[in-house]
Amino acid sequence: MANIVNGFKMRNVTIAVSLTAIAAMLVLVLVFGDVLTPAPTPTLNCVIKGNISIAGEKIYHVPGQVFYTATVISPSHGERWFCSESDALAAGWRRADQ
Repeated sequence: MANIVNGFKMRNVTIAVSLTAIAAMLVLVLVFGDVLTPAPTPTLNCVIKGNISIAGEKIYHVPGQVFYTATVISPSHGERWFCSESDALAAGWRRADQ
């Protein structure tokens, strides 16, 4: 009888741990969803990344710049893709220094 009771308790603990892990994963997806699923480039010609810095500065990155590859565009944060540098400048963004 003790084995049955212990087995039942262990099953409940396993279920509780599993539910906690699922809840933690859902929180991560909700908080970091944009990072986990970056927005695709709208067209092959629109490859300039309009990024907003932590300070709120609008900076664009062009292919070949140091942080271009690491920059992830999150449209929900106001970030976007541009098709030309002149489009980015006209929208009030500045070119990244590096």
